[in-house]
Amino acid sequence: MTRKTGQAFLAAIGLILGIIWMFPFYIVLINSFKTQRDIFINTMGLPSKWVIDNYITAAEKLNIATTFFNSLIITVASVAVICTFSSMAAYALERVKSKSSTVLFLVFATAMLIPFQTVMLPLVAEFGRVHMLNRIGLVFMYLGFGSPLAIFLYHGALKSIPRSLDEAAIIDGCSRFQAFWMIIFPSLKPTTVTVAILNIIWIWNDYLLPSLVINKKGMETLPIMIFYFFGQYTKQWHLAMAGLTMVIIPVIIFYFLAQKEIIKGITAGAVKQ
Repeated sequence: MTRKTGQAFLAAIGLILGIIWMFPFYIVLINSFKTQRDIFINTMGLPSKWVIDNYITAAEKLNIATTFFNSLIITVASVAVICTFSSMAAYALERVKSKSSTVLFLVFATAMLIPFQTVMLPLVAEFGRVHMLNRIGLVFMYLGFGSPLAIFLYHGALKSIPRSLDEAAIIDGCSRFQAFWMIIFPSLKPTTVTVAILNIIWIWNDYLLPSLVINKKGMETLPIMIFYFFGQYTKQWHLAMAGLTMVIIPVIIFYFLAQKEIIKGITAGAVKQ
């Protein structure tokens, strides 16, 4: 097999995988412009009549302004605390070499293997006892579940940053805290973007944890409100598809804006120098 043939083969495989990956988005998008009847008659094809009212009705039923704000504030706050505390924890664990730091890092790494379903009921019960079943409590829970992977990524990225940068900053008069925030943390930008995008996708689309924690009207997130389109006896697919399209658009826009930094973050540390 020549080099050109190999490249053409890989391109064909990539194209097929891309079409398979995009197919669910195609189904959601085209069905968001159909009536309920058209969806059942022709699920795969283009709409016989493009219905824009689905989006207007879905936005009204979702109470889109309030729900969007709830999802936005929870996602931004959760990602901010995850990036802040995880980067500081990883810096301490990577720079301070001791048995304790090694054990702590292994504990964080092992925590990635614990399924959420095994701890969700005791966790919700404990937060309920201290009256934290609200948006603030939800942010604390996301910090706990998001920190292990974030610390793991930051810890790996910090190995590629020479300690001489810390020492030079301290010699110039910085404290350890200032050296981290002014010198080291800006160098971790690709990793921070990677951690942010992974957690944004997870938290923005999460249904299970908010459904257990948020139990007051007006505090629901977008995934919780979309679930109301799927009743016990009726399923409003046309409104659900329109709602899902509106929900995923912000994440897709953020991904395209940050894709260069994401690729840098994923490949950082892959090649040793």
